[in-house]
Amino acid sequence: MTTADNKSTNNKSAGNPTVRPTIAYLVALLICGSNGIVASCVNLPSYQIVFFRMILGMLFLFGLLGITRTRLSCKRHPEQLKYLAGAGIALGLQWALLFAAYRHIGIGVATLEYYCGPVIVMALSPFLFHETLTRRKVIGFLIVLAGMVLIVSYSVGENLSITGLIYGALAAVLYAAMIVLNRYAPDIEGLEGTTMQLAVGAGAVGIITLLVHGIEIPADIHAVNWGALLILGLFNTGVGSGLYFPQLTKIPVQRVAVFGYLEPLSAVLFSSLLLGEPLGILKIAGAFCIIGGALFAETARSEIARTS
Repeated sequence: MTTADNKSTNNKSAGNPTVRPTIAYLVALLICGSNGIVASCVNLPSYQIVFFRMILGMLFLFGLLGITRTRLSCKRHPEQLKYLAGAGIALGLQWALLFAAYRHIGIGVATLEYYCGPVIVMALSPFLFHETLTRRKVIGFLIVLAGMVLIVSYSVGENLSITGLIYGALAAVLYAAMIVLNRYAPDIEGLEGTTMQLAVGAGAVGIITLLVHGIEIPADIHAVNWGALLILGLFNTGVGSGLYFPQLTKIPVQRVAVFGYLEPLSAVLFSSLLLGEPLGILKIAGAFCIIGGALFAETARSEIARTS
């Protein structure tokens, strides 16, 4: 490649300010898609993994806020803090349920269940946000439901735990609740909002742990694999969130929605390649329906924009 070609390529990159944020966003999605793989290496109950993960991620992001000297917007919008606190509680509980589902039904099935959360929000949007539920969105929702039926059928055929399926479904509902509550706190966003939600979520999980389970110390503390826990908390949660949230305001909303489904897709592939989880026909078909139906519904807004 000549010097002129290099200059041309650099000029193209410079002329498109969304290239680097998009790459950072894709990397963040792949990091998040490996959460279940890393968590499988930690020999602790799911609620303890979530508690430590949220504490470590919160500390990392809090330090990042200090380094970047970010001005806190929560002081100017105190009325939105209650919604952010509710979102933090939902975040902590959904992760605890999701990680429990990992142990019962596998990472792939649990993640696919979990990512029905945004579709639940879409179905409820006419009632919560007075948004129009178009025919395209209804079709997408029905495709996702068909995918869930296939996933449940696969799980029954593989004799997977009903308890695990319930955990995954509840995690999806709490995921939807977190999205809704965040919509009511629009002025506290990015790293600041994420740090606050991690702090509240860690507190909620910690309190529930003390009330329900008490303080549990592993019989063999050296078998916990603290290295994997540090990776999950500092890298997957801290670095992953640090890459993820700042890009949401730098790239088109449609790209955020469409590319976002790389996370569950990568989780399914990682679990199959690295953990040997089976990829049955029903599971593959269910994954295509859930991800494809969600993408079909998500692209409705851009289609309306082009035709109007």
